[in-house]
Amino acid sequence: MSVARPTPVAFTVGARRLFAVDRHLVPMAFSLEQVLAYDAPEVRPEASADGIRVLSAPQTMGERIIAAHPGYVAGARETFRRHYIAMDGSFDDYLARFSGKTRSTLRRKTKKFAKADGGKLDVRAYSTRAEVARFLDLATPLSAKTYQARLLDAGLPDSEAARDAMLAEAEAGRMRCFLLFLAGEPVAYLSLPIRGATLVYEHLGYDPEHAALSPGTVLQMEALRLLFAEGRFRYFDFTEGEGAHKALFGTHSAACCSFLLLRPTLANRLLLGTRDGFDAGVAWVKARLQNDSPLASARKLLRS
Repeated sequence: MSVARPTPVAFTVGARRLFAVDRHLVPMAFSLEQVLAYDAPEVRPEASADGIRVLSAPQTMGERIIAAHPGYVAGARETFRRHYIAMDGSFDDYLARFSGKTRSTLRRKTKKFAKADGGKLDVRAYSTRAEVARFLDLATPLSAKTYQARLLDAGLPDSEAARDAMLAEAEAGRMRCFLLFLAGEPVAYLSLPIRGATLVYEHLGYDPEHAALSPGTVLQMEALRLLFAEGRFRYFDFTEGEGAHKALFGTHSAACCSFLLLRPTLANRLLLGTRDGFDAGVAWVKARLQNDSPLASARKLLRS
């Protein structure tokens, strides 16, 4: 029997969460390998669960999943490209996939950051239990400053349970973490659980005071250089959701969708109807702002 977890059904505008309604949902989360193999994870919700949260399923599989759960109502559907890096070849091979202009831009950002710190990049890698404990000590206070934590509730988890889970993964050899320093202080972090031969893009954040130096981009590039050098990973999975950062660094993508399957109570039907209506309204406003030049200055309200 699959265990349900407290899960917020969020109402968002761009990247900004306005409010959320909690439900106890069983996750049906597709790994990248399952997406590529068209293989659905099996879930059996416990009787007390409100439903199932389907995460990053292949789009062409969505209707099949819904049909396989006739006792539920579907809604809150999101479609997106799931970006990933196929880590075959070397880091130089990976760089060769970018356009000359993009490679030049990435090199310029790296040189600019290094120049601000005396001419060299200070990037540190953490993988053992003791190292990841040190990473968390340094990265958790930094995470609290980021927009991911302030606006998305997506900063590094800071509970004892979450910390213990990360340390256990590190002890089992299933974590890679990185910090980028400026003048001896951490300004960007990246944490990557390992699932089989896949690195999972779980948390990236940076100090907004140094945004002009592109610390997130600089750290991503240097981390990838180090990870390619290990020669043991097959994929770097950017997981669900769109984003310019993911599209820039990914080499491939898969058409995916996420949605909810809730028990057909009146409250759940109202929740899904309200959420779908809200999303439709946001999409309409975005389209108006994109096509109506007098409203262009308001677009930033809907940017992710």
